Order: sequence, then C-alpha cells, then structure tokens
Amino acid sequence: MGRRKGGGIGIALMTVAALAGVSACGGSGDEAGGGNAKASDKPSASAKPSPTKPKGPPMLLETITPQTGATVGVAMPVSVVFTNPVAEKARASVEKHMKVSASKPVEGAWHWFGDKRADWRPKEYWPSGTTVKVEADMKDVSNGNGRYGVRAYTHTFKVGDDVRADVSVTGHTLKVTKNGQAVRTLSINAGSAEYPTWNGTMAVIDKQEKVHMTSCSVGISCNKGDANYYDLTLPWDVHLTQSGTYVHYSTGDPNPGSGSARGSHGCVHLSMSDAKWFYQQVKQGDPVTITGSPRAKAPADNGYASFNLSWDQWLAGSGSGASTTASL
Repeated sequence: MGRRKGGGIGIALMTVAALAGVSACGGSGDEAGGGNAKASDKPSASAKPSPTKPKGPPMLLETITPQTGATVGVAMPVSVVFTNPVAEKARASVEKHMKVSASKPVEGAWHWFGDKRADWRPKEYWPSGTTVKVEADMKDVSNGNGRYGVRAYTHTFKVGDDVRADVSVTGHTLKVTKNGQAVRTLSINAGSAEYPTWNGTMAVIDKQEKVHMTSCSVGISCNKGDANYYDLTLPWDVHLTQSGTYVHYSTGDPNPGSGSARGSHGCVHLSMSDAKWFYQQVKQGDPVTITGSPRAKAPADNGYASFNLSWDQWLAGSGSGASTTASL
C-alpha cells in the first residue's frame, strides 16, 4: 500500500521537519608552529589580523538525524541534510567539521548522496549500548558555493538493543532476533510479481499506528475502477523506505502466509495481531533485511538503507575517507 505525499525521514534541528518524499508500497529511487624569536626594539606588528566575518549568505543544516535523546537500532546512520548544495571541492573540509564520537569506538565514514545529504555509518553495525555524539561545528566553514556556516550543532543519541528482522519472500516468513537470540517467526506476504518488494537491508525510518495510503499518490493507479486502486487507512505501520515500503497489516490480505496467493504492492503484510506485536518490538534504526524478491536492493538513500552498499562503495562517496570515532 502507499500513503499520501509528505512523509519524510529527517529530524529537524530547531523544529520537527522531514525529508520530502512519497510513501508507498513499491511505487515507481594549524597547527600553529612555535619557536623562540630574538627581541627587537622596533615596534612590532600585530601577529594576527583582526578576525573578519566571511562574506556571503549562511550555510545552514536543515536536519540532523537521529534526534538528540533518541534510542535507535544498530543499523542507524547519522544523516545530515544541508539547505543548500555543498560543492564537491568543499566536502572533505565539511566532513572534518562534523565529528562523530562514541563510547565504544568504531570505524566509519561519511558518504554523500547528491550535494545536500551526507550520512555517516560505521563499517559494521553499531555495538548495542553505544552512546554517540555528533558535533557539527560549521562556524565559518565554506560550502564551496559562496556560503559559510554560522553556528555549531550537537546531537547525542544511544544505540539500544540489537533487534533485527529477516524477511524471506519465498519462505513467507519474518524472523525476529534480539541481542542474538531468536524471538519469534511470523507469517508474511510480500510484493506481487507486478509490484515486487525491495531486497536488501533497510533501517526502520519511523513507525505510525495508522497511515492513510492511496494508490494514486504513488503513481500506481488513480482509477477507482482499477484492480490496483486503493484508498485505505491501515494500522501498525513500520516504515522501511522513503518510496513507501512498510511492514504492516492490510485489510486486503488479512491472513498472510504460504497458503495465501495474494501479493502486496511492495509492502510486507502481517496478520493484525502479528503486525501489532512487530510494531511494539522495533524502533528507528533496527535493520530489516529482505531476501528472495526479484527486485534489486533498495537504493542506499531510499530512507536509511546505507548497509546496501559495500564498505568500498561507501568510501567511494566520501570526501575524507574512513576514520575511527573519538572516544566519549
């Protein structure tokens, strides 16, 4: 199923905001040197000129995710969205002014999706229980396009329990583990042949108890007489991709499993009781890995699917390369 336009994935710095997107099931992607100097009886010039404010409009950050105080899953990246484009020549400098520290140090790197979004992820999943601090000191930092930062931003969040879901499209199952222990296996249906589900690992974007979903809003069908038309409000919705993949309950597929012939428009369907249970288990950043679909892996910026890129692919999009987090 799909919902109306306007769903997003960002947490605003000053107010709640979101990255624009359509939600739908399936859907049509100095070190200063020092030394001794001889004394002189001549008047000395000032060692440094008076500081001047850089000219040009401000460079601002639109969002930093996760929100300060949040508890997230082990696959959650740090995602920074700028209000204006950052030139490629300035990205390494900008990255070096966005410091990531952790109570359990890990190797990680920034990766740019276009010219406004930079995500930082660890090479492997975060260790459960890690506290993470993001310090984006943008004061006087250039974006390479005539804009300069005017302030610093700080976000601190925690990585909670290691909750993972593994979905087998062909096996019609969703298996949940917590901190390495199997918890429960649920029966599911995934996408149809016409609207297959994304493969790959997608960190949970968010979740809502109810979402209004329409086929017209995501370009599936606006014709009420069409077999693929829908206009529904459905419960227990766990959001996986910005293009609109959810794990949820659907009135059109109330008893999913291997005995059901029904397929979705790309979402993963659970029974009502299972959908409510799953909704209560997961949080933002928990990885949901889908296998067995004929569709490709979800693009890494289609929500928070950063682990769909290999480490080498991730580093290819970085300005400054890999580094180990500072210790908290």
